Amino acid sequence: MLDAQALANLAQLDPTGASKLLSRVLTAYRGSLARLLPQLVAARAPVDLGTLKLVTHTLKSSSASIGAVDLSALCGAAELALREDRLDGLPLILDDLLIEAARVDAAVLQLLSTR
Repeated sequence: MLDAQALANLAQLDPTGASKLLSRVLTAYRGSLARLLPQLVAARAPVDLGTLKLVTHTLKSSSASIGAVDLSALCGAAELALREDRLDGLPLILDDLLIEAARVDAAVLQLLSTR
């Protein structure tokens, strides 16, 4: 679910683990998901393109940084569809994005519980 190399790269920033950087980053990520996903849901109907673009862009970057590669890719696909005004396929992408976000959140929570 989460790319091991991305997590290892984050862990290398705090080699001793003294500052608990990885746990703090993952906790912040979960907070970001909790804040952004309801915005995404609310922006779907009526469609708020500005909010959808902001949320998908923000989640794409933060998801990539913690190794949530599939979620980052879905956010990128949504972002591209929005940028190119291809809104007909957007609902399915957003459905998949929300499902994957729930999976990532569960994986992050499990990882945090072992730290």
